[in-house]
Amino acid sequence: MHRKCAQSQAAYDLIHTHCQIIAQITRQLIHRQNALFMRRCTLPDDALERTGDYPTLAGERIADAIGSPEEDRFVVPPTDGVTGGMVPPRYIDVEKATIGALLHDIGTYAVLKNDGSNGEPLSFDGPRYVEHGLIGYELLLNEGYDESIAEFARNHTGCGLTREDVIDQHLPLPPADYVPVNLEQEVVMVADKYHSKSVPPKFLTASAYARKAARFGAENKQRWLELVRKYGEPDVPALAEHYHMRLVD
Repeated sequence: MHRKCAQSQAAYDLIHTHCQIIAQITRQLIHRQNALFMRRCTLPDDALERTGDYPTLAGERIADAIGSPEEDRFVVPPTDGVTGGMVPPRYIDVEKATIGALLHDIGTYAVLKNDGSNGEPLSFDGPRYVEHGLIGYELLLNEGYDESIAEFARNHTGCGLTREDVIDQHLPLPPADYVPVNLEQEVVMVADKYHSKSVPPKFLTASAYARKAARFGAENKQRWLELVRKYGEPDVPALAEHYHMRLVD
């Protein structure tokens, strides 16, 4: 699909690479979530207690305090560099989420102001950029993709665009909710915030995106902080180093 939609090699390299990175972060976040879920299912009922907003495995704290081998079996190790996170209500489908991540930004080819075919730097049409999710959704449906896959494109913008957001911000979209409808879509939306298709592309830490989210109001920033608490934080500095891209902290 990316090869079919890309107007130039530069457009392909920017957008396809971004989608690959988001798929990688998605898998990392889900591996952590599923590790927490599976460990929760195998622990005795009294091994889980709630601390603040986090369902916390009691054994993690006990093992830190006394180092007992018996208690060590309760420890949930970091998964793929992700730290924190809350126990999810169910096992998350990593295969479906990965496919969704690889296709979530397919609509951005249609909102390029300069597509790179003339040898000039890529640029996006700022006022139309917010349309890329709906464009991608319709494109995937027209290509025969299932609704459940096409929705990854429709429902990943920002921290979830509500009907009220669309109206209040005068966005060029039909008034509707453009929010994830399941955990798979939500985790892709979260992963997407850690990398930007700016020219040149860059990684953002959770704190950096919180500042960006705050530009759309305190409620939007709070949505993001709650998502970070829910899914934990990937090792963004390590990803930036691996891909030789700038890191905004």
